[in-house]
Amino acid sequence: MLDQAVQRGTDWLAQGGLRPTRQRVALASLLIGDGIDRHVTAESLFAASSETGEGVSLATVYNTLRAFCEAGLMQEVVVDGSKSYFDTRMDDHPHFYWEDTAELTDARADQLEIVRLPDLPPGTEISKVDVVIRLRRSKA
Repeated sequence: MLDQAVQRGTDWLAQGGLRPTRQRVALASLLIGDGIDRHVTAESLFAASSETGEGVSLATVYNTLRAFCEAGLMQEVVVDGSKSYFDTRMDDHPHFYWEDTAELTDARADQLEIVRLPDLPPGTEISKVDVVIRLRRSKA
């Protein structure tokens, strides 16, 4: 693994107050080592770590992604109530979900306008609004 990617991963973990274990550094380096934001599933990150020869189990990947989310380093985007994607980009922004490839990509936030939300039940407040726009390739 490149020294720069490892350093970025280690620094990222420090931002979240997480101890830099070998597994966390390896996964963090894969996630943000090149400085590019990405969306991953636990399975895709597990496959990427396996390709690098890192001995990280799928259970460890799941646990580590949850720890990254709890530390405020990533956000979880749930599609269909069962498929979780983990996003390294932390600002509020909408997503496109490509049904044919099961891929999640960023949509431009400056082109989204939410004019009104429903009235909230008493004693509640909005914590976050997730926007996932489902796409499929047109047949025409």
